[in-house]
Amino acid sequence: MPTRILPAVGDPDAARALATLLGQLPDTEPAPPVPDSTQLVDALARLAAESLDALPEVVLVHERIGPVPALDLVREVALRFPAVGVVLITADSGPGLLSAAMDSGARGLVSLPLGYEELAGRVQAAAQWSAGFRRHLGGGAAELLGGPGGTVVTVSGAKGGVGTTLTAVQLALAARAAGRTVALVDLDLQSGDLASYLDVQFRRSAADLAAITDISPRVLQDAVYVHETGLSLLLAPAEGERGEEVTDRAARQIISALRGRHEVVVVDCGSRLDSANAAAVETADTALLVTTPDVIAVRAARRTVRMWQRLQVRKAETTVTLVNRHSRTTEIQPPLVQKITGTRIAAVTVPAAYKELQAVVDAGRLHELDARSTVKQALWTLAGELGLTGPPASPAPGKQLARAGDRGSLGLRRRGGGR
Repeated sequence: MPTRILPAVGDPDAARALATLLGQLPDTEPAPPVPDSTQLVDALARLAAESLDALPEVVLVHERIGPVPALDLVREVALRFPAVGVVLITADSGPGLLSAAMDSGARGLVSLPLGYEELAGRVQAAAQWSAGFRRHLGGGAAELLGGPGGTVVTVSGAKGGVGTTLTAVQLALAARAAGRTVALVDLDLQSGDLASYLDVQFRRSAADLAAITDISPRVLQDAVYVHETGLSLLLAPAEGERGEEVTDRAARQIISALRGRHEVVVVDCGSRLDSANAAAVETADTALLVTTPDVIAVRAARRTVRMWQRLQVRKAETTVTLVNRHSRTTEIQPPLVQKITGTRIAAVTVPAAYKELQAVVDAGRLHELDARSTVKQALWTLAGELGLTGPPASPAPGKQLARAGDRGSLGLRRRGGGR
């Protein structure tokens, strides 16, 4: 059986050179190169949804792939698709990078400029490893393809005060009530109020995980607060200035660790975009943007969506917008919000019924919201629409991958530019 190879190369000249060499390898089936990290993960997710045998044996990752740094992409592919042998193509073949690549899950390195013999040897070794892994896996293929963990949903606000935390809490509670294991994360790192809304006092936060390169289950357990509702809470730091300690790389590792131990991870990103919650939005299976049906909030929603697109955080068509505090008498209705933002509008709208919320908000007991509340009913219906209350599902083909590299303290960047 020929070895199937999927190259990921962003540079057109490098892609042509690699395709030429791959075409000369015996007993191989090279696929057309994919130009970026997102398309690579999307392609692998679609194939994995079919079967283990549909996945290529070898994935080649070029060092200049973007927008995700190559080593981060290698780690992501190795984690999500462990039956695939990943080979890194790089100009630096020194022991330092070799060690980092192996730690990330690569099965080998190919040096630039490309040479036929070295490429053939690395591809063959990775393919043999992949074949042996799949034989050993045997009947466990279905469990493996379920992936290391569950669904990640981020909840972001178009502006402050639109109901982001309320939405995140109720989505998490709905998933928990459906029997799912749920983590609720506060990535509104400078002004997160999740602890206040759920009557929690706990000294650990996401900042305590920021400097840890390998988050073990024990370390994660120490940082997470298990709420009386059964939710696993990872809070924002009490000292807002510590929020800068949580970089995009730390956010990806934290979310990956939580995903590996929970069926659902709900992330409250607040309304401020920094590198950490940008990485979360990029990583998410579903990115939910909350707005209210007023001119200021809808303009803010459009501004947020456009900023996400400019910074290559998320495409508008893969974003879901929720209209909160909706009323039939409001001039701005969901179809208009959809037209203005270019996003998909949730089928559910949340009614304007603050009187239902006032008592539990003031008491900091948002989890005790009455089941008869129209707000709660709408948000729990939304949880069903997003797939959080049904059986665990395979990652969607449109799954986004974290794209933030080393971007500095706020360091959100575009290709060829910065901020």
